[in-house]
Amino acid sequence: MWGIVFFVDNSAHERVTVFDTTLRDGEQTPGVALRFEQKLEIARQLSDIGVHVIEAGFPASSKAEREMVTAIKKLGLEAKICGLARSVKADIDACLDCDVDMVHVFIPTSDIQRENTINKSREEVLAITADIIGYIREHSDQCIFSAMDATRTDWDYLIEVFRAAADAGATIINVPDTVGVISPSAMKMLIARINRDVDCPIDVHCHNDLGLAVANTIAAVEAGASQVQVTINGIGERAGNADLAQTVMILESMYRIKTGIRKERLVETSRLISRFTGIAIPPIQPVVGENVFSHESGIHSYGVMKCSETFEPGIMTPEMVGHRRRLTLGKHVGRHAVRQILADVHIVPTDPQIDVIVEKVKAVANKGKRVTDTDLYEIAESVMGIELNHKAFALEDIAIMTGNHVIPTASVRAKVKGTDHVFSATGNGPVDAALKAILGTAPSRIQLKEFNIQAISGGSDAICHVTIAVEDDHGKIFDASGSGDDIVLASVEAMVNAVNLVDRA
Repeated sequence: MWGIVFFVDNSAHERVTVFDTTLRDGEQTPGVALRFEQKLEIARQLSDIGVHVIEAGFPASSKAEREMVTAIKKLGLEAKICGLARSVKADIDACLDCDVDMVHVFIPTSDIQRENTINKSREEVLAITADIIGYIREHSDQCIFSAMDATRTDWDYLIEVFRAAADAGATIINVPDTVGVISPSAMKMLIARINRDVDCPIDVHCHNDLGLAVANTIAAVEAGASQVQVTINGIGERAGNADLAQTVMILESMYRIKTGIRKERLVETSRLISRFTGIAIPPIQPVVGENVFSHESGIHSYGVMKCSETFEPGIMTPEMVGHRRRLTLGKHVGRHAVRQILADVHIVPTDPQIDVIVEKVKAVANKGKRVTDTDLYEIAESVMGIELNHKAFALEDIAIMTGNHVIPTASVRAKVKGTDHVFSATGNGPVDAALKAILGTAPSRIQLKEFNIQAISGGSDAICHVTIAVEDDHGKIFDASGSGDDIVLASVEAMVNAVNLVDRA
């Protein structure tokens, strides 16, 4: 076991609160529009995983937004509910009408934003800040004040603004890196100075335009910030915000700073937001991505099978964040991983057979094709001269109806462990309907996790190759594929193969 020591600045807090703005800044992601019911479910999820403050929306922006924020507040969640407001009394009143626990008020302070958005002098901004915070505190116990574009604001003037806010009664001051241009070292210096010169708790809101949102957030905590603003999956304006999962795991595992977040639900929460927003989680997304605990390289797989910390952080395990470890197949796969994957389905080749199987797997991968579990089993059967006839699910017939004025519907007839079953399902399209119909008759509970289509020839009658990944009740992932000139039937073939893989295991 390696001994690892992480340096933590003495000014860092032992506990940091998490302010989530997925429902406000996150929904400002281009192309994202969440439905009423989805927002309520997201709010419940955020509170359930331990988020301390939920920024529910911008009430003054529309009647629908006010109704939404009010509805979230009425859920009676454990998390505090916050509403965003410009530094005008009508915006504050809109927040107060929603009965929020906290008003988050902002005003531009950098010269470029101050002159081009509100056309106010520095002196006027100072006066507005004191006046509007005083108004909020007459009606609310908690007020968070943001100096918008703080990191591009003259630092001496920024201190003046924050002092005015604190003197007027702000309960926390927020330092936004609004366009994501500060470096972690500069952020640390800025927060340290604010911490020294202003008597008020510090919050930080970092954008990811240059990929530094999480790093800048951590630097701020090192310098004394006690609250972090984040979103699920880092969604938000332009390149997004600091990601909640990454920020929390760095603070908890590297810095030993408590956040109160239920880390084992991070993957679950990430997938919920991905499903509602339509923004896929990149496989290489830190903490929650499908590849984070996946291993293909021979030496990596062998090392992880002996001791997981060989090629994993150790301070973050898959179970810790709601993930699963996975051995995958590809051009770098090794004998030990192949042997283990086959052993999971009770296929036990000899050493010479393993060598041939590995060689054939690499040959397939070198052609640019994704090698699925189905491919591996077929290769093993061929090399070993065996045929595994056991198939719990045999598709007898499938009928699909679709059209521009018809709800896509699929009906399947299948033998499931020797018994006839018939099931129908509707979907967003013919493929979705067909896969749901198959899952409705599957002998085991399965969730579809990945779906990919690749054309392997040209023209409107192109041959397509469909690869999917499904997850069983134990969190184990299975890959399967199907090919053909009909996208729907190729998808059906892949799902049938996947269903049989799960049962075989």
